[in-house]
Amino acid sequence: MRVLPPDSEAVLMERAAAIAGKTLQQIATLRQTVLPEQLTRAKGHIGELLEDYLGASAGSLPEPDFRHIGVELKTLPIGKNGKPKESTFVCTVSLLPGDSSHWEDSLVRRKLSRVLWVPVEADTTIPLAQRRIGNAILWSPNLSQEKILRQDWDELMNMVMMGQLDQITARYGKYLQIRPKAQNARSLRSGINADGDIVKTLPRGFYLRTVFTRMILEKSRF
Repeated sequence: MRVLPPDSEAVLMERAAAIAGKTLQQIATLRQTVLPEQLTRAKGHIGELLEDYLGASAGSLPEPDFRHIGVELKTLPIGKNGKPKESTFVCTVSLLPGDSSHWEDSLVRRKLSRVLWVPVEADTTIPLAQRRIGNAILWSPNLSQEKILRQDWDELMNMVMMGQLDQITARYGKYLQIRPKAQNARSLRSGINADGDIVKTLPRGFYLRTVFTRMILEKSRF
């Protein structure tokens, strides 16, 4: 049975609090679904499971997951050291001119203006079904964080629009980075090169560095 979208942040937080400390298997049982034995071929399964339980409604639309209240859901895999284990996907990068060219209108900003972070155990020595959900964090960037996110976005999108995709490496961006999102030719998208010509290239995604998500996690503990 489909869970209705939450009509307020309070309702969303009540739902998130109800699964804190539960295992992924317990949540899967509640939603009458089957967990994969491992995530190598089902990387997005945990996020989809939590979206289903919490009542996310955006699906693949370019909007926050909880459209009615403007909140995005992000799972935060936590390693055995208690720190975020990997960078966090935000959204796909628009590779062609004509899409949003201003930070204020960007999908990155809409996605990150209000986020429900849900920590999930990601210690590979723990079987997937036994991994637990942590206490959710409802978060918005402060002025300092948004300033740096904007600077990163401006720099990266300027390179994209100048046809410099191939020059974008992991060293660009303090908090926000661009990385290829697929590794096979069947996933090619249209972009532009330095001459302004339309070319085929791998899709790119915006990702938050672990240094940023670790800061969010650590501040929530005090």
